[in-house]
Amino acid sequence: MDLGLKESTAFITGGAGTLGFAMATRFLQEGGNVVICDANQEAIDTACEKLTALGGSVLGVRADVTNKDEVALAVQEATHKWKKIDVLVNNAGFARDRYLTKMSEEDWHAVLDVTLQGAFHCTRAVLPIMMDNRYGRVINIASRAHLGNPGQTNYSAAKAGLIGFTRSLALESGKFGITANAVAPGVISTPRMQQRSDYQELTERAKSNTPVARLGDPSDVAATVAFLASRLAGFTTGETVHVTGGRYA
Repeated sequence: MDLGLKESTAFITGGAGTLGFAMATRFLQEGGNVVICDANQEAIDTACEKLTALGGSVLGVRADVTNKDEVALAVQEATHKWKKIDVLVNNAGFARDRYLTKMSEEDWHAVLDVTLQGAFHCTRAVLPIMMDNRYGRVINIASRAHLGNPGQTNYSAAKAGLIGFTRSLALESGKFGITANAVAPGVISTPRMQQRSDYQELTERAKSNTPVARLGDPSDVAATVAFLASRLAGFTTGETVHVTGGRYA
């Protein structure tokens, strides 16, 4: 099925990480151009080298998404190369788990700043470009944790906030031909997770608690993002798509 992403330009924050790389790979497979935006230059270089080897058109830009000036420069570099940004994926984020009574203010702000402030900076920088083109797709990577997880008050609050951000943005931007949706992954098998001492236990728990009895794969998330980025999803906006294998509570 042709998703209509050929020659479209996708700007992916946290693009050098596991999920970002999977999304970038899928966009390239669909014939699109990809901007890998990340705070880690070494990781950007590695990701771009691998993606270029696949035969894709890739640009790596370094930016801390909590810094609006760095974001503006990254967006400027992307538009200088491809003149437009059709798809923005606000994927940058991380968890710093700790029970609330033991959570530092630094860990609280770090998680919310990257997830929420980062999405604010990146969307505000890209949206005028999409408005001028009367077309765009904004996809925010939330998490099943928006429903709440013990030890993740910061992460859950950030992801729940991102969903509210998505809904409001959808209402504001639809008249410009721009859609805004969120993707909420469940437990995804990443290299970092596979290194955990309880990885086998997590796998078995997923098999017993999830209707689709397995852990998720980064490609599962990438496929959903690709659909929401496509022209086929032009009447879908303000939604949160759970990629959890059916696990919610």
